[in-house]
Amino acid sequence: MLKALFFDMDDTLCDTRKANRIATEKLAAAVEGCFPDRVNGQQFAASYIKGIYRDWTEGERARYLPIAEGEGEGVFRVQLIRDLLQLQGVGDVTGEQADFLQSRFDQDRIDAFDFYPGIAEFLRNARQFFTLVVITNGPEFSQVPKVERVRMADYVDHVIIGGQEPEQKPARSIFAKALQLAACEPHEAIHVGDSLAADIAGAHNSEITSVWIRHQQPLDAELGIEPHHTVMHPEEIPQLIRQLHPH
Repeated sequence: MLKALFFDMDDTLCDTRKANRIATEKLAAAVEGCFPDRVNGQQFAASYIKGIYRDWTEGERARYLPIAEGEGEGVFRVQLIRDLLQLQGVGDVTGEQADFLQSRFDQDRIDAFDFYPGIAEFLRNARQFFTLVVITNGPEFSQVPKVERVRMADYVDHVIIGGQEPEQKPARSIFAKALQLAACEPHEAIHVGDSLAADIAGAHNSEITSVWIRHQQPLDAELGIEPHHTVMHPEEIPQLIRQLHPH
C-alpha cells in the first residue's frame, strides 16, 4: 500500500529553470546598467549561472571552493562577480556594486520562483491520502528562501534540505530520514525527481519506487540507471500518481 510521496523541489514541483531564466535576463540588463558600454551582459550572466551552479574548471574549483566553504556562499558569489567583470576588463568594481548585483539576482529569482501549473492543487489533494515529503539538495542560502517563497509547509508535511543534513541525495541517510518522518517502509513510498544521479539513484539505493521527470534530458546509458517510471514534464505527475494509486 502506498503511504508516502517524496518529491524533489527544483524542476520537479517548482519551475526553477523559468526563475533562473528571468533572473539571468535581468542580471544581464543590470550589469550593463552599472557599467555602460563596458560589459557584455549576456556573457556575464551566463558565466555567473555556471559559477553558482559550480560548473567549474579545475582552476575555478581551486579558487572558489575554499571561499564558499570557508567564508560562505554569499562571499563566494560576490567574488565570482568581481572576477567575471575583471575578465571583461572592468577592474574597478567595489564590493558594494558586486553585492548589489548578487542581491538583485537572488531577489529577481525568488520573485519568479513558483510551482508548475496545477502542482499546488495536486499537493493539496494528495495530502489527504499520503504523507508528503520534499527532499531537496542545495545549501540553506538558496533553498530556504525558495521553500518560504512558495510556502511549501502549507502543501507538504515535511521538508528536508540537503544543506542542513550530514549528506545529500543520493545518500541513503537522507531517504532514511524521509521514511522515518513518513513512518513508512521503502515499498510504501514513491520518490519523484528530475536528476538520475541524485533522485533516481538515491531512490533505488533505498529500494524506493522512482519516477523520473525527463524534461528534455537524454537517458544516460553510462549511468546504468533505469527509472521505474518516467514522465516528460511535472504537469504529468498527478495523472501518474492516480494511475499508480487509484482512489
